[in-house]
Amino acid sequence: MKGTSLIEVAPLALAVGLGVAGQARAQEPLGVVPIPVAESPPVPLQPYEITADARLDALQRQLNEQTQRLEQMRTLMQAQEQQIFNLQNALNDEVLANARARGAPAPVIVPSLNQAPTFRDVPPSQPYVVVGPAPQAVMQAQDTPSAQVYAQSAAPQPHQATQSQGAQTAQAQAPERVGQAPESDSRPPEVAQIFDQPGVLTPKGKLVLEPSLQYGYSANDRVALVGYTIIPAILIGLIDVRQVKTTTAVATLTGRYGVSRRMEVEAKLPYVYIHSDTVSREIFTGSAQDRVFNARGSGIGDVEITGRYQLNRGGPDKPFYIAWLRYKSRTGKDLFEVTTDCVTRCVANTTGTGLPLDLPTGSGFNAVQPGLTWLYPSDPVVFFGSLSYLHNFKRSDVSRRVLGGQTEFLGDIKAGDILGFNLGMGLALNEKAAISIGYDQSIVDKTKQDGREVAGAVRTTLGTLLLGGTYRFSDRTSLNVALGVGVTRDTPDLTFTARLPISF
Repeated sequence: MKGTSLIEVAPLALAVGLGVAGQARAQEPLGVVPIPVAESPPVPLQPYEITADARLDALQRQLNEQTQRLEQMRTLMQAQEQQIFNLQNALNDEVLANARARGAPAPVIVPSLNQAPTFRDVPPSQPYVVVGPAPQAVMQAQDTPSAQVYAQSAAPQPHQATQSQGAQTAQAQAPERVGQAPESDSRPPEVAQIFDQPGVLTPKGKLVLEPSLQYGYSANDRVALVGYTIIPAILIGLIDVRQVKTTTAVATLTGRYGVSRRMEVEAKLPYVYIHSDTVSREIFTGSAQDRVFNARGSGIGDVEITGRYQLNRGGPDKPFYIAWLRYKSRTGKDLFEVTTDCVTRCVANTTGTGLPLDLPTGSGFNAVQPGLTWLYPSDPVVFFGSLSYLHNFKRSDVSRRVLGGQTEFLGDIKAGDILGFNLGMGLALNEKAAISIGYDQSIVDKTKQDGREVAGAVRTTLGTLLLGGTYRFSDRTSLNVALGVGVTRDTPDLTFTARLPISF
């Protein structure tokens, strides 16, 4: 077709194009309308619309399930908080009693009446505060909803979602330990010690060393008529007037060890110094001056061993009972071992007795003393007291020494038993200081010789009014002081005791 013009070729090209287009239409299926190129995108078909709605429904169901699980976890958390609250109430009673009775330092979990609770859903009327990080269950309950909804919306897989829901439901239903429950302390509250027997037991495995110093002073007047009377107004003989002033200092080292939560043992090693001045004047002898007879003694006193056991588990407005048994030896120098002066002071040996040149440091008798101590915490004070009975064992074939190295046989000697009781109350001033006040009384029976009462022996009543206080320097060390004033004639006029218990 060389030399053909463009005008001649154009009709031929148009015919060929129409033929190709007709062939393409013949190959298309019938009933399908071709989509114009310039038109907007078609509306999604029905199957895609159903898939989107199902996804929304699945997400809604998952959200509802998460809400239910959150409610279950919230219920579980409240139950655990109630458990913690009950445990804290049991502990708070002990803490409150300790704080008000002895000024004990606050532990990690403490009662609080003016601080808001840590958990959100706890009513403000519940007076406790939990110190420490938030429980793990609460943190999981706060973080789980958003993370799980995001993961499930990004990849919705029904089978995996079912497995995850089952695992989370089991985790929510299983009780989770929020923290270690505090060990309930059944020990009675401490008070400022004013009596010889403390009311608080030493904790298990703990050792307490308590050095103490006691000072006592007493002054007694005595008038003795030695002779006989013809008529009540005329005396044939002597009138002996004496004034006895006695000063006593006792340094004691006490050790206590907690065998168990309800039992402790105690040992005491005393060192005694005693000084006595006897001022006397014998009327009708022509003497214008007073005679002073001095005597003193020092050395180890009577060693004691005591065991205590708490009988019950008390609490607020519930008494604590502590039974104890004390054994007192006669390691100190007794009255029968010292030398008695029957030349310097005995008036022609008329009475057959005299004053000792050295003073004894012990009682001279083995003794056992059972007793019962009780404490009754009643906010804001603690009442306490004890009842005891001391039995002195009889000594056989006893002799005493007199001046010149001679001995005088006395036979079997049985010192009088002692019935004792005391009563007091303690009150805390602040977290470190506390005071106590009480009364102690002992009734001493008559002394017997060879089974018969000694001539002139009488029952003696010893009554002492005591006021004491304690100050806690640290968890291990405190200072305890007590002042006693005698309320009967036979009781020392003044006693002052200082104790310094140190815990290890």
